Amino acid sequence: MKVYTKTGDQGTTALFGGTRVPKHHIRIESYGTVDELNSHIGLIRDQNISANYKSVLIKIQDRLFTIGAILATDPKKAILKNGKERLNIPKITTEDIVYLEQEIDIMDNALAPMTHFVLPGGHQTVSFCHIARCVCRRAERLATALNEIEAFQPNSLKYLNRLSDYLFVLARKLSYDLQADEVKWIPEKKV
Repeated sequence: MKVYTKTGDQGTTALFGGTRVPKHHIRIESYGTVDELNSHIGLIRDQNISANYKSVLIKIQDRLFTIGAILATDPKKAILKNGKERLNIPKITTEDIVYLEQEIDIMDNALAPMTHFVLPGGHQTVSFCHIARCVCRRAERLATALNEIEAFQPNSLKYLNRLSDYLFVLARKLSYDLQADEVKWIPEKKV
């Protein structure tokens, strides 16, 4: 099977189920941004970080593929007339969300309480986390816009929301682990 199909040469692409849509469709923007996020998380995973973080990030990448599949599915073609699912796409579960929350709590318990906003940076690996967090927020914004047009599995939205929190806390924890400066944002007072 060749990588190039030439079916998208006219600016359309196929969803799971076969429906063709423009490549700029909100559904494509949504799962494309989730794919971009997944690549940024791979970049974090490629850094010199603990095996535990790498293990968590692999689980997250797997769930992001699941969310991408959910977003790439035409909801009109996902269910057969008898009510059964046509496509065997996994779901994001409550346990997936709780897992992120538990990982956040573990890292957060090792950190000093936040008293200010934090400026992104301090170490390249930390910066990669902040970039991934921003891409995650964009993915969430696009997914919520899509959800207003065509609703999909609600846990996917919850997962993206929790994931951005995880990435923020991971950035703080890696700053701590790497002994990088965490620069607090203290607004300048104008006279």
